[in-house]
Amino acid sequence: STDTVMFSTKAISPIAFKYFAMYEPVVKLLEDSETFYTGVFDMATFGKMELIFKDYHNGFGFEPSKNPEERSIQEQILAHIEGLLIGPTLVRLGMTGMFHKYFMETRFEAQEFHKESEGFGRLLDILTALGWFEKAHDAYEFTDKGLFFAKRASAYGVTVSYLATFKKLNELLFGDALHFKKYSKGVEEKHVDREMNVWGSGGAHTAYFKVVDDIIISIFNKPIEEQPKGILDMGCGNGEFLQHLFSVIENQTLRGTLLDEYPLTIIGVDYNEMAIKVSRANLIQADIWAKLIWGDIGDPDLLASDLKQRYNIELNDLLNVRSFLDHNRIWKNPSLSTNLRESQSSGAYAFEGKRLNNNLVSESLKEHFKKWAPYVEKHGLLLIELHTVKPELIAMNIGKSAATAYDATHGFSDQYIVEIDEFMMVLEESGLSADMSTFRKYPNSDIATVSINLFKKV
Repeated sequence: STDTVMFSTKAISPIAFKYFAMYEPVVKLLEDSETFYTGVFDMATFGKMELIFKDYHNGFGFEPSKNPEERSIQEQILAHIEGLLIGPTLVRLGMTGMFHKYFMETRFEAQEFHKESEGFGRLLDILTALGWFEKAHDAYEFTDKGLFFAKRASAYGVTVSYLATFKKLNELLFGDALHFKKYSKGVEEKHVDREMNVWGSGGAHTAYFKVVDDIIISIFNKPIEEQPKGILDMGCGNGEFLQHLFSVIENQTLRGTLLDEYPLTIIGVDYNEMAIKVSRANLIQADIWAKLIWGDIGDPDLLASDLKQRYNIELNDLLNVRSFLDHNRIWKNPSLSTNLRESQSSGAYAFEGKRLNNNLVSESLKEHFKKWAPYVEKHGLLLIELHTVKPELIAMNIGKSAATAYDATHGFSDQYIVEIDEFMMVLEESGLSADMSTFRKYPNSDIATVSINLFKKV
């Protein structure tokens, strides 16, 4: 690798640049807003949003171009602005119950949902203008288009949860790259709305559970002597994934009929102490006996030692599972400084404001999984993971992938997503082989951003 970053403009770039001023009012709205998107209906902020929508519907004063290429760029920018305005609104409405069946299946009035009925009605009028609702007198009814977005509200949650980061891009790029890291331990995260992130993740991840369920059922339908003693979820968050897996095993497998004789060991591990408390409370409420402990995904040796010393549990006796976590490990430089793995990744990576060479990122990932290989030899490592996509492919599929959003949210928060092909090659080199009969990617095409794999030590 030459360790050189190269970029160039395209023939259409000057056309796009002359329309960038269209973004200014909505970006300023997002930068200035501190309350509207946090569930407080701030009428002053909403008034600004309302004015921007009027300008948006008028194309910000630009006549639609007769040049097809220029017209396409105009439409792209207007779609971006619509997303900037509606994305955060859609997520907050979803989190606060707007898309409950009561509202989705009946006509309703603004005061039924929000005490600020006048302002909320004006918001519904904006959504009506977008084709999400039909209005009869003072009652609103979802259209098919509105229901389409309502049912996918959580898919916007993860990206919108990083608005705090996007608001500070000038500072991160041209000022203090450690802006969000300068707060004491125990203080709530500042770069992301974690509640929203968990809500969005939960909704988005549900689509992948069916594939995971089939793998889990297959493993826990084996002869009892071949089954894991239990499951360890690294990065257990609020415990939802563990609850789901326990329910699948209990109700759909051979092991579920033998739990009195062969109890299932359930281990939840997280780096965040608050997550451990929340997960413990949720699992107790669900009547699931589990052990919840602190652990670092980057240090499986310490985790194995803690499990052995505290509970006499062997990490290798468990099926290790995790979802969307390995890319979010704390960065550690690989032990090698020369002869690094030649990365095929096109991603862009940084740690605390300093760009990371892609060979370094792939070598670090390789060393990370080498640490885990001895502990997944018996029963494997079940991973749901996020990926980037080569920019050439995304350029040919504008509007068909969330890869650009993922690259932005993860790139500015020191996370390291690599392409599926690169990921699979790195794991193979680390001593882990994928069971290709269980491999799935989403979407099932060259622009896939999510993979599901069951890996075992070679």
